[in-house]
Amino acid sequence: MSGSYSQFKAMLAVAKASLIAIFRSPSAVAFSFAFPLVFILVFGFFTGGGNISLRVAFATGTDTGSHIYPVIRQLPGLRIIDKPVEQLNEDLEKGRLTAIISLRKNDGEIPEYFISLKSSEAVNEQNLNVLRSMLTAAIEQMDRQKYPRSPTVAVVNNTVEKIPGRTYRSIDFILPGQLGFSLLSAGVFGVAFLFFSLRQTLVLKRFFATPISRTFIVLGEGLSRVTFQLITAVVILLVGYYFFHFTLVHGWITFMELLVLSFIGLVVFMSFGFIVSGIAKSESVIPPLANLVTLPQFLLAGTFFPIDNFPSWLRPFCKLLPLTHLNDAMRDVAFEGAHLPDCGKQLVILAVWAVIGYTLAVKVFKWE
Repeated sequence: MSGSYSQFKAMLAVAKASLIAIFRSPSAVAFSFAFPLVFILVFGFFTGGGNISLRVAFATGTDTGSHIYPVIRQLPGLRIIDKPVEQLNEDLEKGRLTAIISLRKNDGEIPEYFISLKSSEAVNEQNLNVLRSMLTAAIEQMDRQKYPRSPTVAVVNNTVEKIPGRTYRSIDFILPGQLGFSLLSAGVFGVAFLFFSLRQTLVLKRFFATPISRTFIVLGEGLSRVTFQLITAVVILLVGYYFFHFTLVHGWITFMELLVLSFIGLVVFMSFGFIVSGIAKSESVIPPLANLVTLPQFLLAGTFFPIDNFPSWLRPFCKLLPLTHLNDAMRDVAFEGAHLPDCGKQLVILAVWAVIGYTLAVKVFKWE
């Protein structure tokens, strides 16, 4: 009789029952579907599909010794980016940079300086107009304060040099972060509450009375969580693509690669949930323990804004977090056109976190 018992079929039965229970849980649906979609809707409707910030750089050969240069650098609302020329051009093509500013001396002629802008077709035209207005206003203020009786000290060229580019919308940054947010929440909170509840209600103990092995019990419960979250990922990606024009560079290939990354990320995050469920002494202890894992990653892993916005001393810590690397890999695949082998660095770091997480989970996990 024992020889005819199928552990695999038993695992699928456990997974099916658990999946039905997840769909019947309002909190699971809210954390996995509702919250990420609300954030996507808010950012999608109210950011206007434009760039994340008004970032500019100075061209090679800019006259940094002129009295106009420090004035432009200190203009409020501008963020000056200092990178190698190749990276600046790449950012420009992808709309991550509003313009590259060239400040040239006019060799004894009037005006004394010419200011030219280099931009791309991926840049919001409104941002370029704002930049031109800011530069013109700064020059006019200098004329009034320092050269009231002289012709203007500088002129902004109305003709903007543009290179081809692909529009980088806010949704291209926000959606991968919200998908990671959903995966992390489900992996930590979902697994922690699930296995603690199964242990407290003696469901796990009842499982021991059946022929199914402990390994297949965990796999069955884990399979239900993975299935639910992959359905969530599909919904989030489709909403982003069809309603807010989220970029999928290679179409369905990119879509499937994002699902693979979602699966990998969820598997890593579930290890943290196993750890929390194992060390929690009561159900009331789970939320603070889970927040110790999730909250720093929500805030510091590039979920809502780039980690470049943080102070330099904080960035190394941000780059240690697993959600940072999942978000980076998703953005590289979705917008940059990278494939999974191109995300080797991020995948290796996620694998290291998986080894650490499951090693600790095995040590602290309790069945009774």
